[in-house]
Amino acid sequence: MEDDILLQISNSIKVRRREKDITVQELAAQANVSKGLISQIENNRTIPSLLVLIDIIRALDIDLNEFFKNIRTGNKQAPILLLRQADYQHFEKENAKGFSYKRILSRYIDHSTIDIVLLELEPNASRPLVETDAYEYKYLLSGEIDYQFEDDRNVHLEAGDSILFDGRIPHTPVNLSNQKACLLVIYFFGEKK
Repeated sequence: MEDDILLQISNSIKVRRREKDITVQELAAQANVSKGLISQIENNRTIPSLLVLIDIIRALDIDLNEFFKNIRTGNKQAPILLLRQADYQHFEKENAKGFSYKRILSRYIDHSTIDIVLLELEPNASRPLVETDAYEYKYLLSGEIDYQFEDDRNVHLEAGDSILFDGRIPHTPVNLSNQKACLLVIYFFGEKK
């Protein structure tokens, strides 16, 4: 199975290079590797390191998600992805006091990206209205919040409530209670044209 994946990667590099009408030498120069290494990779005679592979894909000016989306394993069953709480990645956003984000999953799926996040709001958490280039689905796991929108619309949510909206509308959640609130957030990013 691993050999099949490696063959798909090497063939994909060769196909993409030819589609872009780039010589082996030009690709090697852009990726900062030798011409011989590119030839060996394309002919499945060597396995590049991850960093070299990324440099080659970038030299081909291809998004990493786009490059790997058609690489398939021999397994015909749909994959099951298990994510443990310890695997969630903490991150912060600017001008957001009392907001704690944990990314659960971010995946490119059929011409779009889905990003799944846990958002914890401390009591009196605040930030200015923001815009996101995505549709946003919010499910309130615990607590009580108001979702504020630019046109002075407020939507009150209690645990178990959910909301879906176009993130390009300026918005922000506000935790007006003295308890921490927790939301499951799913961003649906469309294909960039």
